[in-house]
Amino acid sequence: MVSLPGPCVAIVGPTASGKSALAELVACELGTSVISVDAMQVYRGMDIGTAKVPPERRRCPLLMVDVADVRDDYSVMLFQRDARACVDALLGEGRVPILCGGTGLYLNAVIDDMRFPAGSSGSEVRGAYERMLARDGSEALHALLEERDPESARLIHPHNAKRVVRALEMLDEGISYAAHHKGLKRRRPLYDARIWGIETKRELLYPRINQRVDEMFDNGLVEEVAALAHRGLAQSRTASQAIGYKEVLAALDGSTSMDEARELVKRRTRRYAKRQVSWFRNDGRVRWLDTSDLPAAATQIVLDLLRSPRSTQEA
Repeated sequence: MVSLPGPCVAIVGPTASGKSALAELVACELGTSVISVDAMQVYRGMDIGTAKVPPERRRCPLLMVDVADVRDDYSVMLFQRDARACVDALLGEGRVPILCGGTGLYLNAVIDDMRFPAGSSGSEVRGAYERMLARDGSEALHALLEERDPESARLIHPHNAKRVVRALEMLDEGISYAAHHKGLKRRRPLYDARIWGIETKRELLYPRINQRVDEMFDNGLVEEVAALAHRGLAQSRTASQAIGYKEVLAALDGSTSMDEARELVKRRTRRYAKRQVSWFRNDGRVRWLDTSDLPAAATQIVLDLLRSPRSTQEA
């Protein structure tokens, strides 16, 4: 038996559940940094719509935000490489990395032995799915995969559009992504990761989501999207699919009204929160917390971390 590197703390949960505040409290208690595990906070300028903690309000360093331009095709493979570098640097300094976010795939890509097939590029089949992605969005593409191959759809996060395209491409070749990549369901941990999840009742979470969306619009989301559109947001295959940005882009080009866009953002965010909860519920490592008292929850995490033994794996 050999010890895994760590420990690392991960704080997960649905959007608007209070993850960032809790992670910051824990990081301050431990004198360390927070590593954002969010597929869209990596993009510079996507601040209001991703609920990024503003620099002037951060009580500890926040890593893995603002690392890519909206025109970049910043994949989960790149995130895996860069976030692991942050984890290893903190561990090398004798500090506990605090990973925080709601993108389950990105968390697993960091803490588990996940390897992503590159696939082929430039094929006619792939081009057709990429055109569908540009026209209909990532949710429609994921819905098509769910209809054709539900097992593979359960393995792939709806925001991982490149992987959804690859899974559909493989289906056309007569191969199921799920059958070909069973290892994605039985990952081997690379770090001694202790995962805590925020448990929030739906009747409390959904009004919070609605309020947050209203505040985003009131605080300048439309202006933020308009500025990013001049920097190429609409041409991005990844950043342009973010909830909030996609709907406002449609309103700015006249496809819908801004009031309709606001309501659509609320509905899609609530739906996304439900998927986030399902993703983390399926990970048996998550310990769930009631965070009605954030300081007490932070103290509990720190004490549990200090008291629990290191995880090990077979050499």
